[in-house]
Formats: sequence, C-alpha cells, structure tokens
Amino acid sequence: MPERLLAWVERNWRWVVLITWLAACAVFTWQRWGSIQSFGLGDTDDNLRIAQVRAWMNGQGWYDLRQYRFDPAFGGANIHWSRIVDLPIAGLILLGRLFMSGADAEKMAVAVAPMLPYVVLLAGIAMTARRLISPAAFVPAFLALYLAGATNGMFMPTRIDHHGWQLALLAMAMSGIADPDRRRGGLTVGVATAISLSIGLEMLIYLALAGVAQVLMWVADPRERERLGAYAVSVAGGCAAGFLLFASYANRAPVCDALSPVWLSDALLGGALLWLLAWRTPQRWTVRLAIAAAAGLVIAGFHALAWPHCLSRLEGVSPEVERLWLNNVREARPITQHAWRTQVTILSLPVAGLLGWAWLLWLRRCDERLPKILALAVIAAAAFGLLFWQTRAGPAAQLLGVVGCAGLIATLLPRLWNAKNSLVVVLGSSALVLVGSGAAAPAALSFFPEKASKQTEASRLNNRANRLCPTMWAMRPVARQPKGMVFTFIDLGPRLIAVTHHDALGGPYHRNGQAIADSMNAFRGSPELARALITKHRSDYLLVCPHMNQATIFVARTPKGFYAQLEKGASFPWLQPIDLGKDSPFKMWRVIR
Repeated sequence: MPERLLAWVERNWRWVVLITWLAACAVFTWQRWGSIQSFGLGDTDDNLRIAQVRAWMNGQGWYDLRQYRFDPAFGGANIHWSRIVDLPIAGLILLGRLFMSGADAEKMAVAVAPMLPYVVLLAGIAMTARRLISPAAFVPAFLALYLAGATNGMFMPTRIDHHGWQLALLAMAMSGIADPDRRRGGLTVGVATAISLSIGLEMLIYLALAGVAQVLMWVADPRERERLGAYAVSVAGGCAAGFLLFASYANRAPVCDALSPVWLSDALLGGALLWLLAWRTPQRWTVRLAIAAAAGLVIAGFHALAWPHCLSRLEGVSPEVERLWLNNVREARPITQHAWRTQVTILSLPVAGLLGWAWLLWLRRCDERLPKILALAVIAAAAFGLLFWQTRAGPAAQLLGVVGCAGLIATLLPRLWNAKNSLVVVLGSSALVLVGSGAAAPAALSFFPEKASKQTEASRLNNRANRLCPTMWAMRPVARQPKGMVFTFIDLGPRLIAVTHHDALGGPYHRNGQAIADSMNAFRGSPELARALITKHRSDYLLVCPHMNQATIFVARTPKGFYAQLEKGASFPWLQPIDLGKDSPFKMWRVIR
C-alpha cells in the first residue's frame, strides 16, 4: 500500500469502516434482491421473528413472548427469545409505513435490519486489529471477513434473527479485551456480554472465556484491577437491566436456555466477587491466583447446588424429542459429518486465523499486548474446537479467526515487499494473501471440480420441494382456504404463520417438545395414531410438502408409516382432499372430525 494512502487509511479509519459497511450493504442487497422482493425469509427463525414482531405491534404484551398461532388448542408455544432484536425491525416497519404500503414496509425492514449490526461488527474488528497489530491492519482483516461466508450469511437481507447481533457484540467484546484503556475495555466486554446474554445464550462459552480473560489479566498484572472492576460492575448491572427490561414472563422461571434467574444470579454473584477481588488486589500474583480460583469455585458450587437441572444440555428436551428431532438437525452435527467440500469451506479461515494468532503470540512475546493476544487466541481455538461438536459454531469461528488472518498478512507482507527479487514480491505476496485470508483451500477446490453425478429422480424431487414449498407462489392457494389450524411438518410451521392467516402446529423450537414429538409420531406412526394426534390438536387441515427434507426422513425411517402411505396415494375417510392446483408442490386435506 503506498505510503500516502496508508497514512490516510490510518488517520481516517472510521471513514473506511463506514465506507466498507455501505459497500457491503450494497453488495448484500444486490445478492438478495430476489429474496427481498419475494419476502423470502428462508430460515424458520426468520419467519417466526417477523411473526413475533407483528404480534407485538398488534398489541401483544412486551413481556409476553408466547406465539399464540402455534398450537392454539394448548395455549400457544413458549418462545425463549427476547424483544431486543424486535426493536429495530418494528422501528423500520413504522418508518416505512410513512412512505409505502405495509407489505413494502415489511420488505424494507427485513432487508435493512440484518445489516445494521454489520457496522458494529466492522468497528469491533477494526479496533481489535488496530490495537493488537498495527493502525492499518484492519484492512486485511476486512479482506478475510469478505471471505467468511458463514459469518456474512448472518447479516444478509431477510436474515432477521438474532445471530447477527450476537456476532457483532462478540466482535465488540474482542475489541474490549484488546483495549489499552483498562476501564473502557472492561466496560466494553461487560456491556457487550450483558446485551448478548439478554438476546440469547448462543455465545455463552466465548463470553465466559472473555470473562476468565479479564480475571487472568488481573492475576498477571495488578494494574488490571480497573479493567476487572469495570467488567464486574458492567456485566452484573447489565445482566440485571437486561433481565428487568427484556425477560419474558416465561423466562422469569429458573429456565436454563435464556437469561433467567439462573444466569442472572450467577452474573450477580460473579460480579460481586470479581469487584471484591479488584478492590482488594493483593500484591503477590500467587495470592491473586488463589483467591481468583476460590471465587471461581464459589460460583461453580453455587450454580451446581442452586440450579442442578442446568448442568446438562440447556435445551432440556426429552429423550424422545432428542431422538426424533434434535439429533437430526443438520447444524447440530459435527463438522466431520458434513461433505468434505463443506468442511474445507468452513474450516479454512479458522485454521488460517489460528496460524495468525500463533504467529502474533511469537511476534509479541515480549510485548505488553501478549496477554490480550493470548486471550483472543484461546477463544478462537475454543470456537474451532466446537466445530467438531456442532457445525453451528462456524460463524463465530470464522469471525474469531479474522484478526488472526490480519496478523499474518499485515506483519509479513511488508517483509515481502522489501525483497529484492520481484518474482518473490509478486508470487510471495499473492501466496501470503491467499493463505493468510483463508482463501487458498477454497480456491484450490476450483481445480478439483465436483464429479458430476447422475441426479436421481428422488434427489430432483427433493430439491424441487425444498425450493418451491416455502415460496409465496406455493403458499398462495393454501392461504385462500378459510382460516384454520394446520397440522404440518415442524419446519413448515413458521413459514405458514408468517405468510398466511392460518395457525400451525408449531416450529423447530426445543421448548415445544410435545408438539414436535406429536408431529414426528403422527407422520411416522400408524394412520390410527396420526388421526388421534391430529384430532388432539383440533386441526382443521393436514398439509404436507412431498419429497422435502422431513418427508424423505419419514419415508426412509418408517416406510409403512402414515406419511409414507399418504405419499403413495392412500386415502382415508377422515381426510377430504383440497385442490390447490395441478402445479402446487403441496398436498392438503380438510380434517373431518
């Protein structure tokens, strides 16, 4: 980078962040324009999110997060989310209604809302890279981020669920760990942690490690007492405020999967103990380590004794639901159970990031920044390790690897530029950028094209069903039927209530395990069991999408079950077929009770 341009970037880095954000928004919008126009909320969580926002805007209580259009015969579904992410979506809808129709206002909102936290993410990455590497190191960090497909996917238009906000807050927590201003850094980590936990617990492991980092930095250096004290006050006070302002009625019970009295009490106790540690701060590091360990044991003991039911999986689903549903969720599987091309695409950036973090540790081994780099390297390594438990760790693993990638490129590239051999400069710099950004392995895939396999009729039908059934075109004939309760696949429920006036049995949400189990058992079991379960939920309609993913599982696991019989054309006297048109990918029946 020419010296004058480099100086301008270093001096005006905030403008570079803003310009990068606006450019990314333009690219994301262009890429997803078709989905925006067709209201293509592709994920079940996005469909449920818009349904939750509408319910609130239509008068449902602030603390009432039940989705009453799921399983209305049993009082609706208990949803563990918070209203924090609903706020920008609702605000954009209200703003849009001043200038356009309600439908267009919603399209605008679902397009813009997911991109708002992206500027927070960029700012967090930029500050971390500047503080730990060099003033212009955020530029290669942004290059690596551009290649982080799993991370960027959480900020695309129509991706309105809460994961983007949590990733952005994780980036801010990273910047707080890297902050040389101890008090500001502690406050940043604490506030980011509290807001993220108030949204959901998906980042709990990384944020807990960030908290441990505050303690260990204090153990290593008593001057870090200001950082630890600020963190203790902000995380405890922030969690208390988040609970009071956003915890739903259901989350006021000691549940394990949201910010409830369980995690609030842990945060308050932990905050109080950490503040006491910072206040006293013995001079000997061995004493500081001993009392920090004692505080950790107190918090762990309190959690185990007070909340023993939260020592296992936080979802708390029954063994039946775990067997029938949770174990089959694709993103909950280890990365090793995915295709090798998927493994390469997801793992390449985190691996390059870990190499970069290791290089930075060596490079800064005698630097005061070493503890901060070590803390972030450990968190990045933890995210990488979690990929071998659940693939859903991919977005966080890629995000945490971005600054490590920047460390490789920003520190080694100037050395290559100073080489006397121009061939070394060109080839070496190109290789460094490719490897350092995590792009080398995915780029190599293009030289090994996937072998074209003959598409079977079953796979063709599966692809068609997955593509067509969620579309507005396919849902339109369903929406024309008189309003009723629809018994359908769990994965279709959120889309159904988002784009039609019908109610649905439920969605893929762990707190509603009974509805999930009833759906799975109905389609897998005998026609008699199916009728009993469909009647149990006072269903007016039965709706299926033949050959979509869940349907293929039903046929494969229970080839003589109720759904398999329906797919073969079996008829039952208690089901009256409904004509949705010859091209409809759906099959629908009216239930005769």
